[in-house]
Amino acid sequence: MRFLPFALPDIGEDEINEVIDSLRSGWLTTGPKAKQFEEDFAQYMGDGIQAIAVNSATAGLHLALEATGIGPGDEVITSTYTFTATAEVIRYLGADPVFVDVNPDTLNIDVKQIRAAITERTRAIIPVHFAGLACDMQEITKIASEYKLRVIEDAAHALPTSHNGKLVGSTDTDAAVFSFYATKTLATGEGGMVVTRNEEIAERCRVMRLHGINRDAFDRYTSDKPSWYYEVVAPGFKYNMTDLAASLGIHQLRKLNDMQAKREAMARKYDEAFEDLPLILPARPLPGDQHAWHLYVIRLKDEAKMSRDDFVAEMFQRGIGCSVHFIPLHLHPYWRDTYQLKPEDFPCAYDAYKRAVSLPLYTRMTEDDQVRVIKAVVELLG
Repeated sequence: MRFLPFALPDIGEDEINEVIDSLRSGWLTTGPKAKQFEEDFAQYMGDGIQAIAVNSATAGLHLALEATGIGPGDEVITSTYTFTATAEVIRYLGADPVFVDVNPDTLNIDVKQIRAAITERTRAIIPVHFAGLACDMQEITKIASEYKLRVIEDAAHALPTSHNGKLVGSTDTDAAVFSFYATKTLATGEGGMVVTRNEEIAERCRVMRLHGINRDAFDRYTSDKPSWYYEVVAPGFKYNMTDLAASLGIHQLRKLNDMQAKREAMARKYDEAFEDLPLILPARPLPGDQHAWHLYVIRLKDEAKMSRDDFVAEMFQRGIGCSVHFIPLHLHPYWRDTYQLKPEDFPCAYDAYKRAVSLPLYTRMTEDDQVRVIKAVVELLG
């Protein structure tokens, strides 16, 4: 029986040909394709948005926090129900993450608990748009404005997600960061994008993504200044995106809306098939909003025939890959021990973790593939 993996990127001939063109051009690192991808992405996001291509969303979050002045002794509020990258970038800068529980319905940060987490050291909030569903950004930005806090959106799952009629990343937060990892809705293998309307944040991210040099490699080799001359103006990082990755991104972006529509149709089909099973199905977006459907996460109810772990094992035996999103950060040794956290400190996140399973949902799946997943889930839980 053919194994159905949990996720596969949807790479076509256009992407392949663009990569070949880059190889033949001699531009392997940051060059004209990266520049084009940034311009295309900024145009997709809307008027006034600047886009800075980087080699990962982790890098993008680090740059955005650094550009907003987060440093030693500061606190940044974020969700415990996320991947470790969201919090580790806070520690890179010597600041401390302050974890908040999630809303039990959406699994996004519980905005009602944000205020209680604010102290005199709080400088920023990182909301995480879990699975592709937007957080309550209206309330989050209201709180941030009241306490004069910066807001950096972890939008790794959220392309293209919308909230109140606007794409995540196109609103008035300080910055948003997208991921283009191989499993994401737009895949370049490794890669990410920082988007912002703030000119100072954009310029700082550009400088710091490549060793603190005040001119990109592409600029140095195409401008009228001597190609060898540059100036280091800050101790920066090595976070630039290659032209090979950008070659994929250029065409992935052109297919993005069509891929989202297919993911949404697949999510609806899952919903209809599973509505009578002992499951908590994923939260739907508010009317008029758009879910990116990066993940389709079910949660097994108490009356299910088996545990979550047994369910994942049984699906694997049927040749179907599943995953778990996420093991909450407060359960991991580093975060648990550094901040003296206990499982019961975040009851909603802990309960969701014990029940959650991410089913395959990606645009390379065929109709037969999805029918196979549905049949297996119904056999195990029906």
